[in-house]
Amino acid sequence: MDLKAAEKKVLELQTLLNQYSYEYYVMDQPSVPDAEYDRLLRDLIEYEEKFPELQTQDSPTQRVGGAILDMFEKVEHSTPMLSLGNAFNESDLRDFDRKVRQAVGDDFSYVCELKIDGLAVTLQYENGYFVRGATRGDGTIGEDITANLKTIKSIPLKLREPISLEVRGEAFMPKKSFESLNMVKEERGEEPFANPRNAAAGSLRQLDPKLAAKRNLDIFLYAIADLGETGVISQSEGLNLLDRLGFKTNRERKTCFNIEEVLAYIVEWTEQRPNLAYDIDGIVVKVNSLEQQDELGYTAKSPRWAIAYKFPAEEVITTLREIELNVGRTGVLTPTAVLDPVRVAGTTVQRASLHNEDLIREKDIRIGDQVVVKKAGDIIPEVVNVLAERRTGDELEFQMPTECPECSSELVRLDGEVALRCINPKCPAQIREGLIHFVSRTAMNIDSLGEKVISLLFKEELIQDVADIYKLTYDQLIALERMGDKSVNKLLQAIEASKSNSLEKLLFGLGIRHVGSKAAKTLAREFGTMEALSKASREELTSINEIGDKMADSIVAYFELEEVHALLNELEAAGVNLAYKGARAVPVEEIDSFFAGKTVVLTGKLHQLTRNEAKEKLEALGANVAGSVSKKTDLVVAGEDAGSKLDKAESLGVLVWDEERLIEELKK
Repeated sequence: MDLKAAEKKVLELQTLLNQYSYEYYVMDQPSVPDAEYDRLLRDLIEYEEKFPELQTQDSPTQRVGGAILDMFEKVEHSTPMLSLGNAFNESDLRDFDRKVRQAVGDDFSYVCELKIDGLAVTLQYENGYFVRGATRGDGTIGEDITANLKTIKSIPLKLREPISLEVRGEAFMPKKSFESLNMVKEERGEEPFANPRNAAAGSLRQLDPKLAAKRNLDIFLYAIADLGETGVISQSEGLNLLDRLGFKTNRERKTCFNIEEVLAYIVEWTEQRPNLAYDIDGIVVKVNSLEQQDELGYTAKSPRWAIAYKFPAEEVITTLREIELNVGRTGVLTPTAVLDPVRVAGTTVQRASLHNEDLIREKDIRIGDQVVVKKAGDIIPEVVNVLAERRTGDELEFQMPTECPECSSELVRLDGEVALRCINPKCPAQIREGLIHFVSRTAMNIDSLGEKVISLLFKEELIQDVADIYKLTYDQLIALERMGDKSVNKLLQAIEASKSNSLEKLLFGLGIRHVGSKAAKTLAREFGTMEALSKASREELTSINEIGDKMADSIVAYFELEEVHALLNELEAAGVNLAYKGARAVPVEEIDSFFAGKTVVLTGKLHQLTRNEAKEKLEALGANVAGSVSKKTDLVVAGEDAGSKLDKAESLGVLVWDEERLIEELKK
């Protein structure tokens, strides 16, 4: 067969197989037997092996292949993957509804969707082709798992239109696949996965795509990250567009026009939940209109236009055998219940948080009690109450110590706090927990340097503070138990890579009291360098949005310590970056620009700038770049083929520029 005839045959086979995959994996309506699909796939493989130049990136043969990876590369998300606020009962939902109505009035609708219990991922398409997929990670930076995501047959390698966009969804393991996987693991004498969510996450973080392919994962897409020129004006339209492009969405969604309909939907799926072929852990409720979503905006952690209702936690009974005390990085003592192992919400639980001494007294929890245990939000085990009627008289009351169990320093209870605290800054437990926090994913994100390795390094006295991490050598690490050449080199590479993190990662990692990851980003953007922040006064700090009195006092007190400056000097000497790498924040009133304080919307195709470049330049000049046009919009920049956003801008009388005018103003 000549090349031209082979090209025609390959195209025919690729088209057929992609269509059959869509029917089987997306629509759940197979039109041919598995044997026929397998026969056609074998034919395609033979043709592509004989004529490799005919192999395309969207060929069904490209779903599994490639070399085993050494590690996953980091990926910075174009827009953050935010978490949702939670509702646990009807009162929470009605409160959410009340706040929405106060903000946008009564003329709105909700879209209710099943909350899939899996792993959040983002998929990037360029000109219709799947080019990259990543995990959520910390919401800002995830891991590139493209090769593993390609093994999920419900993810299209080529869309039905040559469109460039980023979409988000939840990868999951169907119940049937989970049962089959655990059956195989048990036959091999291996530890089974605790639940389908863990199995899905573990499968997508396999370094060998061929292993991931055997896990039979699936996905539901639920959002478009950057709507661009799609013309979409609502969540329901966005989901319909995903359907048209060939993505798999969950068809059990429903548009509701009031909170009563939302509550009825929740009752329906609370009852039907066990009958689904996949796990769900709640219902996601979103305001449908994108314009109204923009009006509602965001808190520091989540959108105000969406909420996740979590199903009531499963409760079980077990025996509390012991109460252990753990000292955290801030010195707080947290009592933990040690339980007889019991299955709760799909996992075996042996420990549960008791929070503080007051809770133990309030619930009259005693060692030896029969207790009711649940998982808060289906995640964190906690003791709900005690079955006092089952007591035998052998139960023991628990007494909190007066000294730290780690360093024997006197414990104190600070004014306004319920927790006992060790205030010895040299307490080994606090130092160890601080080190664990420093290397965590949301802080410096040092791969392979987890809790166990940190504890071992601390025990061997190889590290005493975070600066010591950057002094570790190959010879020190190779001498440790279970540390081979490959793992040592991988760890040293990860430590080296962390030196280039932007300032906010280091700030959060240092564990300054009351400074969370969001506040660390704000401080880094405002001050630019660690040196500038260290010299900031209380007044300068409290003048910044999101920085309150308590946080400002904590920051000032932190930088007054001589040992802090010694530590920062050590980090700088080790090559750790102490500067912010993003665009600096400048007070709007100090920006001499037409765009300062204005809300700008970009629409249509730009030729001289990418959308992200235009957005960055505008934000640097004090603009707020929004995704949809509303009465609050000050300017719309319309590129080629501008659609409904331009029409709306004109109907509202909003100022409209073309790209040339934007470029001229940006140069001023």
